[in-house]
Order: sequence, then C-alpha cells, then structure tokens
Amino acid sequence: MGAINKIEFSDHQVTAWGGMKLMKDMLDASKIKEELSKLPLPDKGSNRGYEPTQILECFWTSIWLGAGRFSHSAYLRYDDVLKQIFEWKQAPSQSTYSRFFNKFDWKRNTETFVPLFHWFFNQLQFNNATLDLDSTVITRYGEQQGAKKGYNSKKPGRNSHHPLMAFIPEVRIIAAYRSYK
Repeated sequence: MGAINKIEFSDHQVTAWGGMKLMKDMLDASKIKEELSKLPLPDKGSNRGYEPTQILECFWTSIWLGAGRFSHSAYLRYDDVLKQIFEWKQAPSQSTYSRFFNKFDWKRNTETFVPLFHWFFNQLQFNNATLDLDSTVITRYGEQQGAKKGYNSKKPGRNSHHPLMAFIPEVRIIAAYRSYK
C-alpha cells in the first residue's frame, strides 16, 4: 500500500483564480501600466475615485476570468486573494466601469487607442503579418444608435449594424474595427 496523504486545514486564503498571478506578472513585465499613464485616459472623478489604470486592469482581469458584462465583474470585489495578487485595495463596481467608459468619445478613442496600438505592435517580435478582413451583420432591436435598415439575411427589414473588422491572426488581435451605419 502507498502512503496515505494527510489532510490538513489552513487559515490561508485561497482563490479559484490563483493562475492570475501569471497574468499580473505579464502585465508588470510588459510595463503597460506605465504606457497607459502617458495616455489621455479620463481623470478620476473624486479623491476617492479609482486610478484609470486600475479600472482598466480590473476590467481586463474580469474579462480573463470570463466576464461578459460589467455586472459579471462583481466577483473581483469579493475575492481578497485576487485583490492581493493585483495589489488593489478594492475593485470597481459596475457603475464605475459604466461612468469610465462613457467618457470615451471618438476623439478620446483615437487619442488613446492609436498610440496604445502603436506601442503594442512595437512590442511584438515578428517580421510578416497577415491581415484578414471580415464583415458581419448584427441584428438590433429597439432604437439603438447607428442601427439602420439594410442587408440582413437572417432578419430582413430589421435594423442592424454592419461592422467591418481586420484581424492579425499571428498575434490573435483585432487590428481595426469600423461600424458602418
């Protein structure tokens, strides 16, 4: 018979997301927070507000953990080990994300994300890239901004958006996105 493993209890905190330490190390090694601090991100609204770089780091982390909506990011607020890994005192709420991202307009997007993409691509080590172009139709219900009647094979006559996207498959990134009305 093999040795019997002894089961013990500990007062150490645990998380199902311990692998996020590798993501934190990757963010630190890339120095992306330093690069973000150079960009025209929206200012925090009050002295108690979150730094814009922390809001983005929390947002990315929630996506890595499977969040598909701002409300799904709530589990970051209650996981003390994740907060220790990422050195956050607390994590933003759904309304914080909404207020932050609502401050982005076309001008701020261009001023922020064009330099960020340039910085990002300068970090990559490859000589050639493939640019894949694709389009799709997204059916919209109600009165969503920018939705118009046009080609829609699944729901003819419905309002829709027709985004055009460019992908770089070697690095699995969206290089450009444009939604035509």
